[in-house]
Amino acid sequence: MNKKTIIISLGGSLIVPEEIDWQFVKKFKKVIEANIAKGYRFIIITGGGKTARKYIEAGVKVGGVDDEDKDWLGIHATRLNAHFMRTIFKEYAHPSISRNPYDLESFLKAKESVLIAAGYRPGNSTDYIAVLLAKQFGVKKIANLSNIDYVCDKNPKKHKDAKRIKEINWNDFQKLVGNTWDPGANVPFDPIASKLAAKEGIEVAILNGKKIANFEKYLAGEKFVGTTIN
Repeated sequence: MNKKTIIISLGGSLIVPEEIDWQFVKKFKKVIEANIAKGYRFIIITGGGKTARKYIEAGVKVGGVDDEDKDWLGIHATRLNAHFMRTIFKEYAHPSISRNPYDLESFLKAKESVLIAAGYRPGNSTDYIAVLLAKQFGVKKIANLSNIDYVCDKNPKKHKDAKRIKEINWNDFQKLVGNTWDPGANVPFDPIASKLAAKEGIEVAILNGKKIANFEKYLAGEKFVGTTIN
């Protein structure tokens, strides 16, 4: 691939924190457009955000929703967000979203500057899909945009003495997040995705997507606020 490809795991909490944050999406689009003009290409994987949580919570209240059903509700929320982002980037984007990271024939041949991907099936987070796509496209860096500034050594909401981590290796990171995938878990990067990223030698930067100027620094290869895992 001749263009430099950047993979972004775009947290659903940025797209739909409560309602759709169209102002964030507008700023995000501007940054992506500016970098497309510089010759970059983007693969964006969307999370489910509050839409996913609302459906899952409602299903639990009504009853009869098992873990697999919860996962599917979350997956369809990621697909709705993906279609939204593909619409936003219509003039640059491949006409279809990827819903299966193991069937990328049209994606790998695509010439467009923006490719959008979403959830696949239960047991696979969008973080994991981001790593699979990085592997397939030969990309060694992923930007994970969420609503946190740094990974901390423990949950800062529960522990006031939680320490920020600026850089950590995959081995130590996995000790923090564990080894199993839980669709309801609130971890900075999914444990199963972490295992694959470690195996493939992929670096992940976790940064607060709301701080657009900081994201621009990351794209420019400058010093940024966030956690690098490698």
